[in-house]
Amino acid sequence: MKKILKKTWNFLWHEDSLVSWVVSFIVAFILVKFVIYAGIGLLLGTSYPIVAVVSGSMEHEGLGFDQWWEENGEWYEESGITKEEFFTYKFKNGFNKGDIMVLVGEEPKDINKGDVLVFEANSKHPVIHRIVDEWDEGDSYYFQTKGDNNPISHEQLGETNIEEDRIIGKAVLRVPLLGWFKIVFAEIVE
Repeated sequence: MKKILKKTWNFLWHEDSLVSWVVSFIVAFILVKFVIYAGIGLLLGTSYPIVAVVSGSMEHEGLGFDQWWEENGEWYEESGITKEEFFTYKFKNGFNKGDIMVLVGEEPKDINKGDVLVFEANSKHPVIHRIVDEWDEGDSYYFQTKGDNNPISHEQLGETNIEEDRIIGKAVLRVPLLGWFKIVFAEIVE
């Protein structure tokens, strides 16, 4: 058995053949996809611990916070969110297509207005938008989200009445630009 393991190790890490490279790539993919990613998901409490942002709905288009608020704040103020309150929100300056977001699973009671939520939407991909309203009806929690770069909450996406069972996770960390690898790869495959 030790001899087989040593031979396999040499084949994967030391042999410089096309077959060795292909097999190494497949092994690395399987390890990342089914062991490392799943392990991170288990630690963070969500089946999607790391997601790539695939749209510009949360972009602030290079504007500083004050200028962005000047152009977009009216909707939030009409919805009962002040500039001062929004300024305290995590990711108050939005984020961009191609960024990677790290998610954690949260109990619905621990998710608040201003948090950035990833949820199953009426679309091909899950959606990542900011919570602009929250309410509970007995033991059930509901949320409304809106993309910072969108003029309204889109009812057709199902973001005006998000049930807790559609929540994938809450964004806690942003890694700029790294998601472009996934986006480009996905576009090639599709």
